[in-house]
Amino acid sequence: MSDSPAVPTNHVARPLDPLAAAAVVVLCLSWGFNQVATKLAIDDIPPLIQATVRSAVAALIIAFWCKARGIKLCLRDGTLVPGLVAGVLFGGEFILIYQGLLYTAASRATLFIYLAPFFVVFGARFLLPGDRFSFAQWLGLLLSFIGMALAFGGSIRGDNPHQILGDAMMVAAALFWAATTLTIKASALSRVAAEKVMLYQLVVSSPMMGAAAVVSGERVTHWPSALAVGALSYQTIWVVSITFVIWFALIARYSASRLSAFTFLTPLFGVAAGHLVLGEPLTGPFLAAVALTAFGLVLVNRAPRC
Repeated sequence: MSDSPAVPTNHVARPLDPLAAAAVVVLCLSWGFNQVATKLAIDDIPPLIQATVRSAVAALIIAFWCKARGIKLCLRDGTLVPGLVAGVLFGGEFILIYQGLLYTAASRATLFIYLAPFFVVFGARFLLPGDRFSFAQWLGLLLSFIGMALAFGGSIRGDNPHQILGDAMMVAAALFWAATTLTIKASALSRVAAEKVMLYQLVVSSPMMGAAAVVSGERVTHWPSALAVGALSYQTIWVVSITFVIWFALIARYSASRLSAFTFLTPLFGVAAGHLVLGEPLTGPFLAAVALTAFGLVLVNRAPRC
């Protein structure tokens, strides 16, 4: 059995069809609730330890899945180097995010992290011929970003005197996220099974994040509650083992630029999930923010290319 997916010849700039768009919305909804799951577990399990555990366990789950499905994991298919690079970028992204949150507010962090779609679109101009945005699509991307920012209202102010350092770490995390996407799309990784792409990232990032947890002094001081274990299980089994794999399968088949724009939905779902699960308040302009983001995404995915 081959581990190479059937990728359409026009996959580089292929717009999302209704099924793919629906799948991305479900993924973003899942990732929005993932933010809540992290918060629910954080008092019992520090964030870098959470990231380490979920990556290590998810790697085992995906490896067993590959074995059961006969998905080849040969390293002599041109994927080793880009796979290692993607793994380092993936691990570095999460280390930067969790460490950056020590210095800057979560709302500010979200805005800087979601510069990633802009970096993907810009990088695609040079690395992915054919996946170039028109003026209308750039406008749609900007409107979606503004909509996302509007959802946070006035909560983006920060009082930490070191917040510039945290902000810089979030921008770096966004660059790492975009670089991961472009590395996968522009290399042999786009021609192999998404499970294999995910395994590279998990196997490389797990020890990175474990080392970062040790260096930062994180430790589990008591037995985690059932709620914390359940929240971590959600992250590990559903988010990492399933939704991330689906995401990388979509990257192989559709425009990386258009897909990245859809991730603006994730923080909106995160805000809604925080309201539903944690009782966090919704800002007045939230519905307007959702509408603006959705309109921007319509422009991104349907505007003709120049």
